[in-house]
Amino acid sequence: VDKDNLSVVGQRPIPEPGPNVVKILKMHSVGICGSDVHMWQNGRIGDFVVKQPMVLGHEASGRVVKVGSAVTHLKADRVAVEPGVPQEIDEIFKSGHYNLSPSVFFSSCPPDDGTLCRYYKHNANFCYKLPDNLTCDEGGLIKPLSVGIHACRRAEVTLGSSAFVCGPISVMISDFMNLYSDRLAKAKEMGADFLLPVKKEDEPKEMAKKVEGMLGCMPQISIECTGVQSSIQTAIYVSLIMSGGAEFGGFGAEMTTIPLLNAALSAIKQMISHT
Repeated sequence: VDKDNLSVVGQRPIPEPGPNVVKILKMHSVGICGSDVHMWQNGRIGDFVVKQPMVLGHEASGRVVKVGSAVTHLKADRVAVEPGVPQEIDEIFKSGHYNLSPSVFFSSCPPDDGTLCRYYKHNANFCYKLPDNLTCDEGGLIKPLSVGIHACRRAEVTLGSSAFVCGPISVMISDFMNLYSDRLAKAKEMGADFLLPVKKEDEPKEMAKKVEGMLGCMPQISIECTGVQSSIQTAIYVSLIMSGGAEFGGFGAEMTTIPLLNAALSAIKQMISHT
């Protein structure tokens, strides 16, 4: 493996399912998440450090070809894969937030392998049968779509809400996108009312004023999905009109400078990360 290209295609044993596990043949569709890119380019994202060869990918769909002895609800079905699987029934699991358990298994989170392979085994309870009217490509997008839906629910987005949205994962829900023209075009295609091209030199306070000018008011809700410092700052500056109207889902740098006073004045409800 070249030091400047840490990617490699290799042969691995075909996994065999345990009692509650399914084996999926030739993963049909696997999305490339921003965290995958971080792992590939930098060997880490935050405190998650790659220390040994690892398979990437956690946005996936495929077809079941073999199941464990205790699996009765799946046979030869096409399924979408939920990448996070709780490993124990701890207090966090009991509270209904199993995804936050410290021991949770997550596909392509070091040291565990992901789904960018031909054969993959996974807990059957976290494989969801796809209906006939969904393609496998669409099935592979269910995980990132669920992130957008979760963000909207937590931010209390309702019909008629005005929202300032930053980041590619929010294309499902966007009113704005960032500095790539193809993403702006996709945002427009998905129903964005306004597009705001961003330059690297743009100041967050000035961007907030532009947002207010385009909407005619400050948005009720900000959903920030990039993790980029300037984008987070803009989302906070633009959220002053409504109490608690900001949702942060980006996975960015370990340390980020934010205007804390402005955030406090906005009474921001939550800051979370998705991957």
